[in-house]
Amino acid sequence: MRIRYALTTTAAAAAAAALGLAAAVPAQAAEYSSALKIKGIQYDAPGRDSNKCSGGNTKSEYLTIKNYSKTATVNLKGYKVKDAAGNAFTFKNSHTLQPGDYASLRGGRGTDSDAKNVVYRQNCNFIWNNDKDTIYLYKPGGARADVHAYTKKANDRDGNGYITYHG
Repeated sequence: MRIRYALTTTAAAAAAAALGLAAAVPAQAAEYSSALKIKGIQYDAPGRDSNKCSGGNTKSEYLTIKNYSKTATVNLKGYKVKDAAGNAFTFKNSHTLQPGDYASLRGGRGTDSDAKNVVYRQNCNFIWNNDKDTIYLYKPGGARADVHAYTKKANDRDGNGYITYHG
């Protein structure tokens, strides 16, 4: 759990003025108002990377999106996932997430399943970089729902290629 300490702009300016300093307030990390958030990412598929549609391991690279609402059901249709380079996937079909439910967006080809909580990108290329990347989740209207940047060194301490966000 992250604990964020917020200092209002007014309080920061007053403190800076009292010390005779210019008021420079760093931007705080944004917390987006969305029921859907990125729960975790397997950014580095186990084994040697192979993006062959038959026998490759792109299905082992996945992003888990969870509905953190206690009451609202959310449809993934129209949501978009992007990386820092602009590679994107838009959920074109209905996939309903009940409160507390999740879906794994996997690489490779396969059959989407609400029962198995899986959606396939229908693309055998890897989307996430193994060293560092940024994950963006956008709502159907284009507003950001969530964003996370990672580096293998800083965020994957056990080196298993998986990072958890939002618990």
